Amino acid sequence: MKRIANLETVPSPALLFDADAIRRNLELMLRIVGGDTTKLRPHIKTHKCGEILELQHGLGVRQVKAATIAEAELSAQSGMNDVLISYPLVGPNVSRLFQLIDTYPETQFSCLVDCEEALGAFARTGHEPVHLFVDLDCGMHRTGISPGPKVVDLARAIVANPALRFAGLHAYDGHIHDAPIETRTSQFEEAMAIVDDTLAAIETQVGPVPLLVAGGSPTFALHAARALSETRPRQCSPGTTVLWDCGYGPNYSDLPFEPAALLLARVVSHPGEGRICVDLGHKAVAAENPINRRVEFPDIPEAEYLSQSEEHLVIGLKDPSAWPVGMELVGIPKHVCPTVALHQEARLIREGAISGEAWKIAARDRRITI
Repeated sequence: MKRIANLETVPSPALLFDADAIRRNLELMLRIVGGDTTKLRPHIKTHKCGEILELQHGLGVRQVKAATIAEAELSAQSGMNDVLISYPLVGPNVSRLFQLIDTYPETQFSCLVDCEEALGAFARTGHEPVHLFVDLDCGMHRTGISPGPKVVDLARAIVANPALRFAGLHAYDGHIHDAPIETRTSQFEEAMAIVDDTLAAIETQVGPVPLLVAGGSPTFALHAARALSETRPRQCSPGTTVLWDCGYGPNYSDLPFEPAALLLARVVSHPGEGRICVDLGHKAVAAENPINRRVEFPDIPEAEYLSQSEEHLVIGLKDPSAWPVGMELVGIPKHVCPTVALHQEARLIREGAISGEAWKIAARDRRITI
């Protein structure tokens, strides 16, 4: 990996954002949608960062997806005027949505529903209608209503309620992530057949579907191609593309993004023959994957990941003497989204050097003000 200047000024472990790479990734996202910002609704779950939202805003993007109330509030604070909370809100989070709507009147908020039982909670008399997207299960089997007559019934129930507004259809195809483009395309077409049939049924039996919000990062280019060729309004909602990671890496030929989030670690010990220990534990890098699929250090491709605990990562090497105690190591996370959420801030890299700036990961908190 190319040497980053001024690393010695940053305590480890630390999250680093390459501001130049972030901008290039954002510009590539726009090129994939043909420069039409209305066809892009990026998800902020990956970065949770106001400064990145402001960069997107500066490029003309005014609509985003969020997963939490905090992410939605940060988006409104950063100038976004259309925020879809792509999550089924229940319990006190419904009243928090109402607080968002009342506190940030210049931003249109919406959320997902996948059953008629949920509708009553969102109906407020004496207020503007609450915007709801029907969440369709197109193959991931996580949330979303199954294809069939109940989808039409749900859309009809929203349209019939004067306190609600039918905002459109949401279809997340997170089950599609195979690297070969041929495999992804086949799976994408299968999922889109479900979506197309559902759209046709709603349009025939209920009325127009105002908007389709669909896809994630692996299917981004496929959805963009559809969005550019169709007359029906469609927005693509990739998340990881802004920061990328080595979980996706160079495996997606149609998505040539570059890693913009890095991890700084240092060697803290030589605990035995053929081993080093670095200060990158569970609390600094997402640990839901097997130990050999959590972080990649480009400068030590031969690394064997032996054990990890809260603040330690033990690595097997043929020549540990090449990595003395105190030496810096820069890694790329395998799963960037939960890794970013472990850090309060990201130190910035500009033009290959630590700039002295830090961007707050503000929406890692579950609550900002609401």
